[in-house]
Amino acid sequence: MTNTEPLGRRERKKAATRKNISDVATMLFLERGFDNVSIREVADAADVSPTTVFAHFPQKEALVFDEDDEQRDRLVSAVRDRADGVTINQAIRDFYVVEVGANIDEHGNDVARIFLTFLNETPALREYAAKMWLRHEDALSDAIADELGLPEPTAEIRVYARFVLQMQLLVNEHEDQLEILDAGFAVLESGWAPVEARIVESNGR
Repeated sequence: MTNTEPLGRRERKKAATRKNISDVATMLFLERGFDNVSIREVADAADVSPTTVFAHFPQKEALVFDEDDEQRDRLVSAVRDRADGVTINQAIRDFYVVEVGANIDEHGNDVARIFLTFLNETPALREYAAKMWLRHEDALSDAIADELGLPEPTAEIRVYARFVLQMQLLVNEHEDQLEILDAGFAVLESGWAPVEARIVESNGR
C-alpha cells in the first residue's frame, strides 16, 4: 500500500523541526555565547543530525532567524491587504507595531530585551540580520508599485522601501522600540526639521 501523506502535513513537520532547531540553538547561544556553540552541539541538543541542521539553515547565523520568509510575506501582505482608507505608510507602521508586540507576547518583555541585547552585541548576527531583512526591499517595492498601479517601482518607491526597512533595524537597536517607530513614521508623514526650528515654532517666534 502506497503512503500518500498529504503535503500539508509534511510541510508542517518540516516547519516544526526547523522551529525546534532554531529555538534550541538560540537558547544555547544565549546561555553560552554565539561563538562558543558548535553546529554539532546544536544538532545533539535538538536530537537531529548536523546534516538536518544544514538542510534547514545554510549557515550558523541563520539558526537565530527561523521566520525570515514568513516575515517577508507578512510585510507584503500588510501593504496588499490593508483596509480601505489606510495608507501604505500607516499599514507598514501598524505591521511593525504588531511584530514588536508579538515578540513580547511570545517571549515576554524581559526575554525579548535579552534577545535584542544578545543580537546587537554579536557582530556576526547583527550583520546577518541586516542583510537578511534588507533583501526584502524588492518584494516591498514591487508590492507598493503594484498597489499604486505602476508597472515597476520608481526611484522614490525604492528609497521609501529602503528607508522603512532600515528603520526596523534601528528599532531593534533601541530598548524603547515604539518610540523609535513613532519618530520614524512621523518623519515620513511630515518631513524632518531641525530641533531648533521645532522649538521656535512651538514658542510662536
